[in-house]
Amino acid sequence: MITKADIQFVRSLQDKQARTASGLFVAEGDKVVEELLREPAWRVERLFVLEGSRIDHPRAEVVSTKDMERMSAFKSVPKSLAVVAIPKRKLTPATPAELVIALDEVQDPGNLGTIIRTADWYGISRIVCTPTTADCWGPKVVQATMGALLRVTVHYCDLAEWLREARSRGVATYATTLDGKDIHTAPLTSGGVIVMGNEGRGVSKEVQCEVERNLFIPPWPADRRGSESLNVAIATAIVCENFRRPK
Repeated sequence: MITKADIQFVRSLQDKQARTASGLFVAEGDKVVEELLREPAWRVERLFVLEGSRIDHPRAEVVSTKDMERMSAFKSVPKSLAVVAIPKRKLTPATPAELVIALDEVQDPGNLGTIIRTADWYGISRIVCTPTTADCWGPKVVQATMGALLRVTVHYCDLAEWLREARSRGVATYATTLDGKDIHTAPLTSGGVIVMGNEGRGVSKEVQCEVERNLFIPPWPADRRGSESLNVAIATAIVCENFRRPK
């Protein structure tokens, strides 16, 4: 039977500090929870479901709608909620053949979640982030990925240093900037690292110093006056499409 202490603990995992201390995160909704239960690599510590949930699992604990509402980070009450162990993954150097997304201070959880989902769609299995990028284990990010977080590995590190090592290994490095080459006509390698910058400031100077090639997503028509820039998640999708387009 669920207790008040259980509810308080699950709610505390909405905070990054609590997730870091406990090594746990929360996943909400039948789709994500079902995928987690199918993958033996993911350790589900607690599983809560509402009466009549389609999830039939021996470890499922049936709770009331009121208790589920108290545990959830969202207004819409989920039918299932899982407390899951954060996997420990080692960051390895980039290779010339691999396509990687790098995020420099992307701070909106919704943007990060959408980028993870986009990476999964385009067969990109790794995202490397600055420590100031949104936490991928936050409820809003997990929800926005729609299960893609199970297949895309997200790392946090000194991005400039990691890019520097990538360049020393012959890995092509790209960034989207306003003074870059038209992405639709620029020569693109099949592998490399694509750096996407902060929603307001773009790519930081420290990270930009480790980028060899700048790309620009032109508006249509090219001389029109409109929005100053694209949303970073939308821009990431356009960039991925260009890299994955048959050469």
